[in-house]
Amino acid sequence: MAHDVLIVLIIFAALFGIIFVVISARNRERMAMIENGTDPNAFLHRGKSNVYGILKWALLLVGLGLGLFIGNLFETYSQLSEEASYFASTLFFGGLGLLVAFLIQRSAESND
Repeated sequence: MAHDVLIVLIIFAALFGIIFVVISARNRERMAMIENGTDPNAFLHRGKSNVYGILKWALLLVGLGLGLFIGNLFETYSQLSEEASYFASTLFFGGLGLLVAFLIQRSAESND
């Protein structure tokens, strides 16, 4: 019982330590840039925004949900094993959702 609590505490301490080191290193880097007279915002990457990111994630999650549903149907009404039906249908419909998102994005970009 005590080992379980100790493991959880060690995991949270490690996560806190990693986050603290990243934030403090970024702060030191920005302070050094300010001391040297450079603008820290000039080094931020401002790339082209991906407006189709939400569509891609939405169709991926819809595909995964549909895949789990179809996998349940395969398991119930066929001789396929539980692992094979869920795994195959989830990957298939998730990939199908990503393919649909790609086709929609390509079609919209070609119209522009």
